[in-house]
Amino acid sequence: MSETVSLRIVARLRGGFTEKFGVPRQAGLAEHVLSRVVFEPEFRNPDALRGIEGFSHLWLLWSFDRVRREDWSPTVRPPRLGGNRRMGVFATRSPFRPNPVGLSCVGLVRVEWDAPDGPALLVSGADMTDGTPIFDIKPYLPYADARPGASGGYTDELPEKRLKVALPPELAAPLPEETRLALLDILSHDPRPSYQDDPDREYGLAYGGFDVRFRVSDGTLHVFQILAL
Repeated sequence: MSETVSLRIVARLRGGFTEKFGVPRQAGLAEHVLSRVVFEPEFRNPDALRGIEGFSHLWLLWSFDRVRREDWSPTVRPPRLGGNRRMGVFATRSPFRPNPVGLSCVGLVRVEWDAPDGPALLVSGADMTDGTPIFDIKPYLPYADARPGASGGYTDELPEKRLKVALPPELAAPLPEETRLALLDILSHDPRPSYQDDPDREYGLAYGGFDVRFRVSDGTLHVFQILAL
């Protein structure tokens, strides 16, 4: 029997993603996505954040709470490899791991010292759904965490592709500016599974209180409907 430890939830992420579909594959890809790190009542102590405002980025250690499994597999199929090539679980960032723990580097926009549920952190570029439990927060240190010339392994074969996004003005009109910018960022990174490329297939993405319907053809994502949720 392997040894176990318990972790305390210190905060939860509050953001626009209510479903897993559309969440950026990695933190930082969609920098216009803004979220709040709201601390659990026990940890809402301003002293615990003393000095944090001087950092531009933070590491968040969090739980893949929506994909838990009782067992684990030594190999997984990374979606970006088309879902048909297996890699070792410890050579991927798959959520299906012995311990369902994620690590994300996010931008620190500001500290909300006087918020009703504060102090809280407004962050950019998070790759989590609303309500995600956060175990720890640490400052990103450029001199220690950045590694110039680092190799990306098999991911170096997979350059990040961006889609053009066709969002008709009449559909964008009801969107708050913050939501519109975030959606353009999210959609440009192609939220579809990498093995799907049917130009007639319709997709729906829920973000920021809106259901966004779209199709993709010839490198362009066409939004054809936006409904308030």
